[in-house]
Amino acid sequence: MEINYIDIGKRIREIRMSKKWTQALLAEKSGVEPSNISHIERAATKLSLPTIINIANALEVSLDELVCGSLITNSHISSKIINDLLADCSREEILALIEVLKTTKNVLRAKNSRY
Repeated sequence: MEINYIDIGKRIREIRMSKKWTQALLAEKSGVEPSNISHIERAATKLSLPTIINIANALEVSLDELVCGSLITNSHISSKIINDLLADCSREEILALIEVLKTTKNVLRAKNSRY
């Protein structure tokens, strides 16, 4: 399996932005050069294990949260992401999102069964 650097960069950016951090602040907290944070988020460079660990520690997330798109077994991370997304939702929002999820799942399965 290939490492999905695009997905890793996207996750790093999403988590950084959810904390309202700049790339410069993440760079400072992780000990990574500020220009490298931009390159990592855009998947313009591959990152080393020490670098991704430093970024995960700075963001206060687990390493598997950053690389879950490259893992074969990642359902525990998917569940955590979904729970985090639902944490601030009202009951009505949760019910609406459940319906969207059901519909999306049905559409995807119908699409896949045609091929």
